Amino acid sequence: MSELALQSVVKMFGATTVLHGITTQFRPGTVTAIVGDNGAGKSTLCKTIAGVYHPDRGDITLGELKLTHLGPHETRLAGIEMIYQDLALAKQHDVVSNLFLGREKTRFFGWLDQPKMVEESRAVLETMGINVPILKLPVGVLSGGQQQAVAIARALLFAPKVLIMDEPTAALAAREIEHTLELIKKLRERGLIVILISHRLNDVFAVSDRIIAMRSGQIVADKLIEETSMQDVVAQIMIA
Repeated sequence: MSELALQSVVKMFGATTVLHGITTQFRPGTVTAIVGDNGAGKSTLCKTIAGVYHPDRGDITLGELKLTHLGPHETRLAGIEMIYQDLALAKQHDVVSNLFLGREKTRFFGWLDQPKMVEESRAVLETMGINVPILKLPVGVLSGGQQQAVAIARALLFAPKVLIMDEPTAALAAREIEHTLELIKKLRERGLIVILISHRLNDVFAVSDRIIAMRSGQIVADKLIEETSMQDVVAQIMIA
């Protein structure tokens, strides 16, 4: 699989520079955590990778493919999926409908191919070790951890190369956090580039291979997880 690379990426909102020349790379089969205080630029950086924002300067590439000026739809086609903190699930619809939301499979005369969607939903849920009987339940009745798993499964259905997760454990109970962290490990085993935004350093150190600390729109530290500690990370992200 291809490496994701950012070269001198700058993002501005009006006269305010939010990202100051970010240069970094993300390799397949690794989990990279991006940490920092509120306003550090974490979400802006990831939304720029996902095509929600366009950089004002610099380049973003996935292998030989240049992503710099692609929108969200084009970046998804290129293999980049982002799971937002609110998960963007339709709570009143069942799991299958949510997995294919906006990308439904059809057959003759545009009819929905419900059997095919159920089959593919069952397969991806089983692959991730997710409870298959939830298929026909409305997403709104599921636990927070189950909803997070549905959001992950939805991304995996379309064979992404990069999966960005924004605070995936923020609203979960302890038992559900553990399950979500196990799912993240499985994503790494599948060879994906996983980018994890999180304030929860315990979770970061449990699953990440590498940690990037940001402050004021800049990368202030980029270390392999075994080369740093929670104390070091907290010191880096605090305002000097």
